[in-house]
Amino acid sequence: MDELIEHWTVLSDEVGLVSAKQEGTRLAFALLLKYFTQHGRFPRGRAEFPDEVVDYVAKQTKTSASSLGLYDWTGRTIERHRGEIRDHLGFRDCSVVDADKLTDWLAVNVVLAERQPDRVREELLKQCRAERIEPSSPGRITRIVRSALHYAEQTWQHGWIRRRRPGGSPWWPPTTPRWRPRRAMTIWTRMKARSCR
Repeated sequence: MDELIEHWTVLSDEVGLVSAKQEGTRLAFALLLKYFTQHGRFPRGRAEFPDEVVDYVAKQTKTSASSLGLYDWTGRTIERHRGEIRDHLGFRDCSVVDADKLTDWLAVNVVLAERQPDRVREELLKQCRAERIEPSSPGRITRIVRSALHYAEQTWQHGWIRRRRPGGSPWWPPTTPRWRPRRAMTIWTRMKARSCR
């Protein structure tokens, strides 16, 4: 019950925003607002709200819990609500420039030390929240994480090859018959497998 009160109570600065909504959308708007405040992202649908949460927020907004079943989770109304919530909380949409910056940040600060995609994703979501950026769709988040992990693999691979050049020369011509990227990948894969044992 304490968690319910702590995370799902509509605060005094939010009451005006919530009460301005029509009765049919007021409950959904309040739930979107509280969910975003707690998780830093918007829910994907009704399934992310337990029934006790819906009942608790419905009592605060003086609406019926059944009105949530009529809410359109993909239309213009939810897009407008999301925009109002972002503006109220000082967040912005994730642009292409933001996605590139987040990928670079992950590559430099996270993935060189952490290779588990789920943990990298958690760090990405924390950074989005710190920079007041609404996280993108799950598919785009996955692409950002994969890009950063790919960058880290390439960085590690090039550093490993550079340290093993014959004669310690700083430059090794790519036309040398011994240099084959496919072979380097095989060696890297073996080294990675050995380090995991």
